[in-house]
Amino acid sequence: MARTTPQPTSRTRSWWGWGWADAHPDDAECAAMGALLPGTLDRPLPVPHVRDLGIGSPAVEPPRSLAHLVTADPGDRAAHAMGKAYRDVVRALRGRPGRIPDLVARPTDDRGVADLLEWAGDRQVAVVPYGGGSSVTGGVEYRGDAHRAVLSLDLTAMGRVLEVDATGRAARIQAGTLGPSLEDQLRPHGLTLRHFPQSFEFSTLGGWLATRAGGHYATGRTHIDDFVQSMRVVTPAGTSSSWRLPASGAGPSPDRLFLGSEGALGVITEAWVRLQERPRHKASAAVAFTDFGDALGAVRAIAQSDLSPANCRLLDSGEAALSGAAQDGSAVLVLGFESADEPVAARLERAVGLARAHGGRHGGRHGDVPDASPDSSPDAAVRAWRSAFLRMPYLRDGLARMGAVAETFETAATWDRIPGLIDAVRTEVGAAALKATGHPATVNCRLTHVYPDGAAPYFTVLAAGRAGDEDALWDDLKAVAVEVLHRHRATVTHHHAVGRDHRAGYDRQRPEPFALALRAAKGALDPHGILNPGVLVD
Repeated sequence: MARTTPQPTSRTRSWWGWGWADAHPDDAECAAMGALLPGTLDRPLPVPHVRDLGIGSPAVEPPRSLAHLVTADPGDRAAHAMGKAYRDVVRALRGRPGRIPDLVARPTDDRGVADLLEWAGDRQVAVVPYGGGSSVTGGVEYRGDAHRAVLSLDLTAMGRVLEVDATGRAARIQAGTLGPSLEDQLRPHGLTLRHFPQSFEFSTLGGWLATRAGGHYATGRTHIDDFVQSMRVVTPAGTSSSWRLPASGAGPSPDRLFLGSEGALGVITEAWVRLQERPRHKASAAVAFTDFGDALGAVRAIAQSDLSPANCRLLDSGEAALSGAAQDGSAVLVLGFESADEPVAARLERAVGLARAHGGRHGGRHGDVPDASPDSSPDAAVRAWRSAFLRMPYLRDGLARMGAVAETFETAATWDRIPGLIDAVRTEVGAAALKATGHPATVNCRLTHVYPDGAAPYFTVLAAGRAGDEDALWDDLKAVAVEVLHRHRATVTHHHAVGRDHRAGYDRQRPEPFALALRAAKGALDPHGILNPGVLVD
């Protein structure tokens, strides 16, 4: 196929917060949100400027042969200093973003990546691979002072769909391809990857692979892992390129070594991924529940059926109110089905029937919507949830400007542990926030992904801040949450990766023999210890 050149956008990304700079709440909206939470600031913190960071000259210069790939522009360096977690945002607002990378590199091919890694290894320069920069776990920042300098390795100049196999419904795609560009390049072929994490607009295929991202599907193909045929990874020890296969039982999978490796073992540069035809039939509905326990039972019944809904998101009463899906204290289950070749209304009817059998109420209209856009839905609660889902990261940044804590974390556990886990997180994180701030906190929960044997709860925490110390307060609350997760044998993360923020919980969760093997792999593939230091292993 002819290679497609992605079209650039004229909008500007925010260097300090989520998404587009022109989409953030203004001062008045920030103040209005802050007024709803006790203990917030009287006026919003000012939007930070790169010029106020006092960024100095880089500690190293690249060789002439690589200079065309590298920049020391202060704005570029500031934008690559952190991810987009709450603690990143408040540090930027307070003028302390952490160690700014000395250089930002944008290679255009594997050779450039390999040459940059070779130079960095020789000069003891830490290399932090960077896709869209949407990490919320400290995955794209450098912490410490063990390296002479820091290079942010931005892959977005490698943003093309290189090859499409229409017969096998797969494509070879460069790792720096951002979500919208990836779909735009597949659209002429009538195919789609159909992987839509909340960060879709601002994240890359390589980032999804490196973090084992969760996407559009609430059941079935929930993680990017499920779409991978093969991967190409450049490491300081050489390039790993696995065979493209539908399946294989030939020993441990080489792709599994690099999926979720977060740039600590190598730099993912491209992958063959499974595609599908674009869906033409869609149907969705929202079902309300008076009792959250009944709603959990309904979701489990649907997950253990053969229906496989694309969307099966359960919002507790607080989350439903926050999103506008319900204001009467009800929990809300958002259901959605889609198909490329057959109507899905009957499957939706069966799912709604299961929900009703567990006490659910559905009085709205639903049905098959052929040739619909992703936003098409006859149910107002579904539309409200979808709109709030996309807008929420911007509102979080607005609350951060008011000195409030507004952040999320997620996990997964088996069904027998889910009710107790959710109750414990709400109780203990809420109590910790009250003790730390003197004000009650809101701890909401939703289920984002569900399985026959368990579910992935996703928690939202809204609390008063601690002026000038907001990041440390969140760290304390997160530590309480991680203790609850560990006690209930729930994973430290279901789809947001380990990064640096989850490292302590990950160290406790993984078996020690596996940790031994991982450290050995790190030593073999990255002998100079330059790749994303502090992530996964030391």
